[in-house]
Amino acid sequence: MWVEDWAPRAACRQDTPDALFVRGAEQNKAKQVCASCPVRTECLAEALDNQIEWGVWGGMTERERRALLRRRPQASWRTVLESARNEHVGAKVTV
Repeated sequence: MWVEDWAPRAACRQDTPDALFVRGAEQNKAKQVCASCPVRTECLAEALDNQIEWGVWGGMTERERRALLRRRPQASWRTVLESARNEHVGAKVTV
């Protein structure tokens, strides 16, 4: 199920915003916060659909997100990610 109001549920909600807007090796620390986040997909879709250029969002750096945007510039990332998650959850249920 897609969470519309995802920010209050984010794993990073207690962190200072500066912790997610870092460079270099510090980005790996920021990405670790995202690893167990329950709304990681929603966060990533927000960043991709709005072409947010800075910071770690949904476990991806700006460089990683730019690579996705180049591959599918016209995509609705919410649709893409929501469909992928639903397929993944459906595959888990049938196993």
